[in-house]
Amino acid sequence: MDRGARLEEALSEADLVFLSQTIGRILDTIRHVDGLLKPGALVTDAGSTKCEIVDVARRSISRAQFLGGHPMAGKETRGASAADPELFRGKTWVLTPDDRAELQTAPARDFLQWLERIGARTVALDADEHDRIVARTSHVPQLASTALAAVLADAPHLEVSGSGLADMTRLARSSYELWRDILATNSEHIDKALGVYIQELEHIRENLRTRQLQEEFERGARVSNRLR
Repeated sequence: MDRGARLEEALSEADLVFLSQTIGRILDTIRHVDGLLKPGALVTDAGSTKCEIVDVARRSISRAQFLGGHPMAGKETRGASAADPELFRGKTWVLTPDDRAELQTAPARDFLQWLERIGARTVALDADEHDRIVARTSHVPQLASTALAAVLADAPHLEVSGSGLADMTRLARSSYELWRDILATNSEHIDKALGVYIQELEHIRENLRTRQLQEEFERGARVSNRLR
């Protein structure tokens, strides 16, 4: 039976606690739940950055197991009306154990079976490695989309555009409330990733009239094809 319950009641009965909040709320919840948890339960999360969450959980949770997680299947829309039963099918779900043996506990194996049922592909990474990777593969794309849309805020005749512009600015619809915490908890890696991206844009600007851009077009096409 599905039903709502107060946090205290739900935690005392739950074998699996899944924290799907903004990062700030996840951190706050982790700091206050240990005394309420069912002994032996598994606590996991869907936070888009992992280092700070894993560090706080390591210090705060002792009655249960914590296993950091990040499903790589976000959408720019939120709420129950945007729910999609196929959201995770074929998508990567990153897990960030301190030790790979943490994936072999009974609660963790049960959770992995649930992820398999919904079609997710699990990948285990160190928390810092995860944050470094997603700075390039997730956080810079968001900022690039936001920046492009912001540049066009005062542009006349937006209707004079193709589908490419809508594709490129889809992520600009994302909520700042959600992204504020992501940017704050991964700023060092994002700063480095932005530096690499800006350097590439400068290279493109400097070679608008040369054949140098052919190689960049070819490299970009290869990556785009791999993603598809």
